Amino acid sequence: MGRRLRDGRGLLVVHGDGRDVSVPLEIAASYRARTKGLLGRDHVEGAVLLSPANSVHTFRMRIPIDVAYLDRHLVVIAVTTMRPGRLGLPRVRARHVVEAEAGAMAGWGLRGGVQVEVVAEADAVA
Repeated sequence: MGRRLRDGRGLLVVHGDGRDVSVPLEIAASYRARTKGLLGRDHVEGAVLLSPANSVHTFRMRIPIDVAYLDRHLVVIAVTTMRPGRLGLPRVRARHVVEAEAGAMAGWGLRGGVQVEVVAEADAVA
């Protein structure tokens, strides 16, 4: 991912455990899209990537979420689950944050040290 991301859709490809898992992805790269994130939603289809970002909060959220912090090379720094009404501490090395419904990331094999890839919709079609 050597280019700047734009708001849109794509895939989050999790490279781990000898298998790749592709997850539908919403990309929130603009200030407006990042600010909205998952606010007001009852569920998430796949995941949301906030970029750039190094922390999140769950105020005004309706559901608990999994949060993965990614470094600039898209390697997972940490994964945590946050209940609604919480403020996450900033992760100094984090450049991107992935959010999903609580419990989803374990099923994808997403954990610290795992490499992920972001495939924007335009790239997937080409």
